[in-house]
Amino acid sequence: MFKPKVLLVFVFCLLGFFGQYSQAQSIPSSQIYHQLLQIKETKRVLYIAAHPDDENTRLIAYLVNGVHAEVAYLSLTRGDGGQNLIGKELGIELGQIRTQELIKARETDGGRQFFTRAMDFGYSKNPTETLQNWEKEKVLADVVWVIRKFQPDIIITRFNTIPGVTHGHHTTSAILAEEAFQLAGKPEAFPDQLQWLKPWQPKRIFFNAYNFRGDFEPEDGKKYHAFEVGGYNPLLGKTYNQIAADSRTMHKSQGFGATAGIGLSRDFIEQVDGEDYVNGPFDGVNDRWESISGGKEIRAKLDRLISEFDFLEPEKNITGLLELRAALLGLNSQEMWLKEKVEKLDRAIFYGLGLEFEFNVRKEIGFPGEKINAELVINNPSAVAITNINFKVNKLDFPGKAEELKDNRTQILPISFTIPADASYSQPYWLENSIEGALYDVKDQRKIGMPFNETTTSGNLHFEIGTQKFFAVVPLKYKFNDQVDGEVKQPFTIVPEVDLTVSKENVFLVSGADPTVTVTVSFRDQYLEGELDFEGIDTTQFRILSIEDLTLQKRRVYKVGFLPNGIGKKTIIARFTTPNGKSFNQLTKSISYKHIPNLTYFSPASFNLIQADWKLSGEKIGYIPGAGDDVPGVLSALGYKVTMIGPEDYSVDYLSQFKAIIVGIRAFNTNQILAANQQNMMGYVRSGGNLIVQYNTSSPLLTSQIGPYPFTVGRDRVAVQNSPVLADWKSPVLATPNQLNEEDLTGWVQERGLYFATAIDPAYQTPLTMQDPDEPASNGALIVANYGNGTFVYTGISFFRQLPAGVPGAIKLFINLIEQ
Repeated sequence: MFKPKVLLVFVFCLLGFFGQYSQAQSIPSSQIYHQLLQIKETKRVLYIAAHPDDENTRLIAYLVNGVHAEVAYLSLTRGDGGQNLIGKELGIELGQIRTQELIKARETDGGRQFFTRAMDFGYSKNPTETLQNWEKEKVLADVVWVIRKFQPDIIITRFNTIPGVTHGHHTTSAILAEEAFQLAGKPEAFPDQLQWLKPWQPKRIFFNAYNFRGDFEPEDGKKYHAFEVGGYNPLLGKTYNQIAADSRTMHKSQGFGATAGIGLSRDFIEQVDGEDYVNGPFDGVNDRWESISGGKEIRAKLDRLISEFDFLEPEKNITGLLELRAALLGLNSQEMWLKEKVEKLDRAIFYGLGLEFEFNVRKEIGFPGEKINAELVINNPSAVAITNINFKVNKLDFPGKAEELKDNRTQILPISFTIPADASYSQPYWLENSIEGALYDVKDQRKIGMPFNETTTSGNLHFEIGTQKFFAVVPLKYKFNDQVDGEVKQPFTIVPEVDLTVSKENVFLVSGADPTVTVTVSFRDQYLEGELDFEGIDTTQFRILSIEDLTLQKRRVYKVGFLPNGIGKKTIIARFTTPNGKSFNQLTKSISYKHIPNLTYFSPASFNLIQADWKLSGEKIGYIPGAGDDVPGVLSALGYKVTMIGPEDYSVDYLSQFKAIIVGIRAFNTNQILAANQQNMMGYVRSGGNLIVQYNTSSPLLTSQIGPYPFTVGRDRVAVQNSPVLADWKSPVLATPNQLNEEDLTGWVQERGLYFATAIDPAYQTPLTMQDPDEPASNGALIVANYGNGTFVYTGISFFRQLPAGVPGAIKLFINLIEQ
């Protein structure tokens, strides 16, 4: 995978991204006051769970905004193994989406975000299985690392350590949290971390006791504390329930839109380990201001600022804020938390003045060696002058034009610079190295825990207010006006000078399939001479059929045909090499949703080359979209003629043209028109059609009946992808037109399937029986029934994962389902 070079401007802070500003937002004076309360408070809480969306946003919102504590959420994974309700991205793409959704959630509730290197490899039924996939010591080390650098007073886990009651990742997160609680304060534990951090022992660890099915009832003999989290915060104009619901709603890819509760509500935490307490979980937690020389004086200044705060003219608070800042900078302390207080205070000063900084460019991407023409915009609406303005990009200085800036004056500085030839691409840091197993390979210890590398291109803004010097890192943004959404800002990203795009993820050497692929070589600047070849295949096994130069688009398009090379699957990487020996084999991928920033990442320009002797008709297939998957593309590559079925296409006459109709994943959860036309679908089957319904979740279903005979969408699943399968090999769906065998059930990815059918009517045949180790067997992965002159299939098998991944046995089985 992509090998990192040198970051153009990479600003790393051990505790997150403080001090980076696309602009100083305009906020009400009540929120500046609220920030002062947070600067005064020194309590710290680390919340730990397994996935994005596991966190209790209500408790986080209350602790941040009601207690004014510094609160962070440590998610062991980025949610890579989950499902996607809003699109077809899965795996590492979904992990990037869910990472950004978590960042947006924390922006909403005021918390901070951390991760470990653990990958979400899909559903796990117990911690034993989870830790067979994760390298326990490495993930445990990451949890200890985050505890040491965040330095929480208390830890709260979302889940407990009892196996079997929830997802194995969930239970494992609690197990690792409790072990890390014991180890983080011991210098002999993970001593290599101590070159950057010091041991840290939290006071206590708690379990955030809950009940999914109703109000929580405390158990006798256990020690609990209840937080009243249903209150109203007049400074923010919202209840903690409202803040929590807005935060929860950021998890859009999981369909977690939330409605705020109303009125009193309590959240319980149960003590697991640590010192006993009498009054509350923060008993004995020292006010950090008491721990440093001069800290009491700082706290007194804060008390005075808070008591005398001017809400109507916040500019009048600046003198006191500057005096506080001078006193803070004069303390003889290198404590991490104190540096954070200075950064928060700087923000409060910027907000109090109404300062705005923007570093803008009129394009979204650039490449190493390219000259960029941008501009820095600074506005100061206050009467307090900022002076000695200087902006630095890549060691180039751009001094301000005016001696001072105030009274709503704006300064615009043209900024021209060249992206260094060895600049790194805008690759998420955890994807910089090849992925092996279920952990991301992060070479730089200091990056572990970071939510995201926010920018690879930024400038350093220096200025003075009075006699004090200020500094802010301002990331370069692509700013434009959208006719619907108005002002939009997106990250500026660095991409390769030459980019390759492959038209298919799977190329089939199968009778009736098109054994060709189109490779598009895109040049960012100018055409380069070069040759196209493929890593992983001999030069005698492909032919370049045509080359087309698209001059205006700066593209060269190759059509390539592949020759028989032996039964099986190979992974092939397209490569473009210039005469000077420089090679490019990267595919630039983009992900765009309005609720998160545009995402760009890079992967090898690879595809699967699959040769098989499968029999298939290549006839017309109808596809009804659900929550989003890549199955239609695989079927097209096999040679089927795929038509997407729209809202007006549900008449039996129209549907009768298709050899089979396939229903996309979770369509009966998301497609109201399909649910309303369920009887028309049954009419299609009765008249000789073949309907294949892929998995749906058990709730919410938009219709109570999916098939011609009763069955229930249950919660059974098989999470171990190589688990044994009992099969009726004589069943038509396993024997015709292609005979399946044991070998076809090997090499599957992530899981066998999920949401299997239960309470199955006897009219259905159940040719497959699956089970996870030490779990009851289920025959609901694939149910088949004859109805009238046609066939109905419901399957919980994860074809939406297996087919795009090019798993031969799963593709072969799906062909059989179509050909019935």
